[in-house]
This record gives sequence, C-alpha cells and structure tokens, in this order.
Amino acid sequence: MRNSELAGTANFTTITPGETMSRLMPRRRAAATRPQARRDGALLAIVAVLIGCAMLVARSGWFTAGSELGYWIGVCGGVAMLLLFLYPMRKRVRALRNIGSTRFWFAVHMSLGITGPLLIIVHSTLRFGSINAIVAFASMSLVAASGIVGRYLYARIHHGLYGRRASLAELRAQAGLDSEAVRSKLAFALDVERRLEAFAQRAEAAGREGLAHPLRFFSVGLAAIVERRRSIKEAARLLEMRALAEGWSPEKLARRIKSRRALIAAYIRAVQRVAQFGVFESLFSWWHILHVPLVYMLVLSAIAHVVAVHMY
Repeated sequence: MRNSELAGTANFTTITPGETMSRLMPRRRAAATRPQARRDGALLAIVAVLIGCAMLVARSGWFTAGSELGYWIGVCGGVAMLLLFLYPMRKRVRALRNIGSTRFWFAVHMSLGITGPLLIIVHSTLRFGSINAIVAFASMSLVAASGIVGRYLYARIHHGLYGRRASLAELRAQAGLDSEAVRSKLAFALDVERRLEAFAQRAEAAGREGLAHPLRFFSVGLAAIVERRRSIKEAARLLEMRALAEGWSPEKLARRIKSRRALIAAYIRAVQRVAQFGVFESLFSWWHILHVPLVYMLVLSAIAHVVAVHMY
C-alpha cells in the first residue's frame, strides 16, 4: 500500500497493469463495507413494534401489576435485567472468558436488553402508584435507550457487530483500495469520478472538524445518500449510451450497471466511515462514561422498588 493511501482519504490513482478486482477488493473487505443502515433501521422498527405490542398488552386490563400474573411477569423481567450483567462480568472474570464466544454473549446481552424492558412494560400496566415505581421505570427506559445508542456507535468503530475494533489506518487503506477500483471501472465517466472525489474531500473536511460543526458532520450521511444516487444514475445513463453505441445485450448492460453501482456504493461507504470514525470513537467513549452511572441508578431504584413492594 502506498503512503498516499494511508495518509488520508485517497484521491483516485491510476490502476497498474495486472491488478485485478479480486486483489483490490477481497471478499472480506467488501463484506466489511456493507452498510449498517438497513440493519439499524430494521432493528429500530422491530423494537418499536414490540414496544407498541407491550403497551397494548399492558393497557389491556387483563391483569394488574399486583396480581399473580403481573407479579411473575415482573419477576421474569427483573431476572432478564439481572442477567445483562453476565456480559460485563465475562470480560472481568477470567473463569468465565472461556465459556461461549464473545459473539454469543453479545447477542444474548442485546436480546436480554430488549426482552427485559418489554416484560417490565407489560408488568407495570403503565400505571405507577409511587414515586419509586416512576423512578425505576424511568431508569430502565434510559438504560434501554442508552443501550440502543451504544449498539449503534459500537457497530461504527468495529468490524461488524461482533468483530474486533477497527483502526483508522485500516479504514483509510480500505478507502484507498476502493478508490482505485472505482477509477478503473469509471474511466468512461469522468464527471462521476470528479464528483466522487469532491465528495471524499468534503467528507474528510467535515470529519476533521468533527462536532465543532455538528450539523455539517451529521449531514455527511445524507450527502452520501444523495451523492450515491446521483453518481449511480449518471453512470447508468452513460452505460446505456455506450450500450447503444456498441450493441451490448440487455444482460451485459445489466451486469455492467450492477457492477458500477456496487463499486460506487462501496467507495462512498468507505469514505463516509473514514470521515466519521474519529467522532464516533469519541462518542462511544463518552457513551460508556454515561451508561455506567445509569446502570447503577437502575439497580438501586429496582432494589428499592422490590423492597417496597414486598414490605408494603
């Protein structure tokens, strides 16, 4: 890898003879650049639907929080919340580190982090008879929301949801490889090439400024969507013109359009991730500092709630 590619978001460079797409974009790197947006959107949609269902059941009138059914639903929710601590304990207790994989424990942690609050919502029937119950429910809601935010930030500084922590040098190198591939495959579309290079420069500038200009930083994601659509549309138009001139078959045209669409999308994702990496890394550190006291507040308020219920 050349030094210019590791120094920052690389400009387009000429591909050398003998370099192939399989070398420039190995399957692992290509897979690592797949967007998280769809998975994040799907997760949020599923969680929203589950919360809505839990609220409907809670307000159905089928039971009360103090009834036998309501009581045991609350116990199950409390146990699920307690089991969340197994994941951080595994990191700190040496004897637990060899039990299961990190991927498994993280998936369990996420599942319990959704299941526990849902059960507590159902248990509460959304009727709160004391300040203690309100504080406990509010603490649980804050911790659950904080967990979803943490999952979002975690995925943006790691290789996949369960992968190892990424480094900025790796992401910059990846963006450099993708730029060469785009250069090779977009030689017929100089306007698209220049547009992508301009987007890379704007994104890198926004990344350097970070949260000093938060609107500019968070607009990188929207700009990436707009630029991807424009570039893909323009590349497809030029390919259609070339297909007419050279007599391509519809199948050949479709393959070429699909190939260029994938290359443009991969390059934009890589550039966007490089630009946003440093800020997301800082936000994840700040999130961790905030998340821990929220968990302590939840534990204390939950203990007080349980004691109050059984004493009175």
